Amino acid sequence: MSTRLPAHLEVGAILRLAESQGGFGTVLAKGERDAGTILLVTTCRGEAARLYERMPQLDGSRSFVSSKEENPENKQEFSEYLARRRRQDPDIWLIEVDIDDPERFVAQIDALT
Repeated sequence: MSTRLPAHLEVGAILRLAESQGGFGTVLAKGERDAGTILLVTTCRGEAARLYERMPQLDGSRSFVSSKEENPENKQEFSEYLARRRRQDPDIWLIEVDIDDPERFVAQIDALT
């Protein structure tokens, strides 16, 4: 049985990792302190927003998987989707990082957890 890191500690670690790589991270919405689900929005220089959330894998682990991409022609739809998810589950943590290589960054987070 694996023990889960409390959500607020994991969020802090993700933000520090982004800053250590020259990026920027912020909490858009705080969720349940210990067991809240973490939704991660990545951007590169403020563009190409992509939403990642943890999904169960066949080996029993939980990895961040891309679940939604921002449509550059309709950026409002992405924001509305995030707001809808937050209304559905107020325990969700919503964090955003602006980092040069978002896919590599997400892979690093998965390797740490």
